[in-house]
Amino acid sequence: MSDPPVDANTRLAAERNRLALERTLMAWTRTATSLIAFGFTIYQIFRVLSESERLREPYVSPQLVGAVMVVIGICALALAWVQHRQELAALRAEFGPMRYSIASVVAALIAGLGVLALLAITLRM
Repeated sequence: MSDPPVDANTRLAAERNRLALERTLMAWTRTATSLIAFGFTIYQIFRVLSESERLREPYVSPQLVGAVMVVIGICALALAWVQHRQELAALRAEFGPMRYSIASVVAALIAGLGVLALLAITLRM
């Protein structure tokens, strides 16, 4: 036996939930972007200061500070993406097919940017 079709109110509620999941992933993407950019900027500032001898021996390695922030950003984005996929799968199981998540594509692009920033930091050590 097939399930009866979902009424319009239920379908709109499912769509609102899907859009809320998109907004949540985009918020995590903004947070991860900030962490990645801030980590890379800290690395560059410390590098310039150490080259100009204004900062002879930093207490903490600029590579370490920058890399840790970038890694935290990438990890936060990966965890948010996994949660997003799980929640979308639950919605699909309950309400049927849903639209494709554009926020997932943006999250993947930002994660790629984070990996590039991490490579730039680690290869300059």
